[in-house]
Amino acid sequence: MVFDALIIGGGAAGLSCALVLGSAQNKPFATNKRIGIITHQKTSHLQNALFNNVLGLAPGTTGASILESGKEQLATLYPHVEQINNEKVCAISKTTAGFDIETNKKTYIAKLVVIAVGYTNLLNIKGLEPYIEPHPRAAIEKERIWLKNTNHCIDDNLYVAGTLAGWRSQFAIASGSGAHVATDILTLWNGGKHTKVHDKIG
Repeated sequence: MVFDALIIGGGAAGLSCALVLGSAQNKPFATNKRIGIITHQKTSHLQNALFNNVLGLAPGTTGASILESGKEQLATLYPHVEQINNEKVCAISKTTAGFDIETNKKTYIAKLVVIAVGYTNLLNIKGLEPYIEPHPRAAIEKERIWLKNTNHCIDDNLYVAGTLAGWRSQFAIASGSGAHVATDILTLWNGGKHTKVHDKIG
């Protein structure tokens, strides 16, 4: 079975992207879409984060708690979004069907892929090498990288979100980047009509 959208990375950007995509489940253009997220989190900068300056988060909230609560929120509200745990992506390659995503356990097929892993130079997903460049908004001595893109798009149906998209390492920025990519994907699925998803009281 083929994923319509597969997100790689379960940090701020990846989980935000998955939540927004999942929330569109009742839209006609998204009803039958198969969405997945490979929630590898061991290298997420959220593991050591402490938040006192993020709107909507109680001061003292830890990044580690958000990593867990984010997966629970996704599973509870949008269980149709498939969470793939305990797998790490090793390679990605373009095919006539879309993309083959190889993990340490199996291979997945997706029409569209979002890369939302961290921006360290330890990135070792084969197939992404042509897009790697020094990060434009990080100190040179930290040797951070980005995947060169235009408006989060690396190539046809290949997106990048979060710090790896060239943004600064700030929680709200990474989360917003993931949500931005999700609305771009929903717009694509909606035939190019600009799309966003809001819940309302009453």
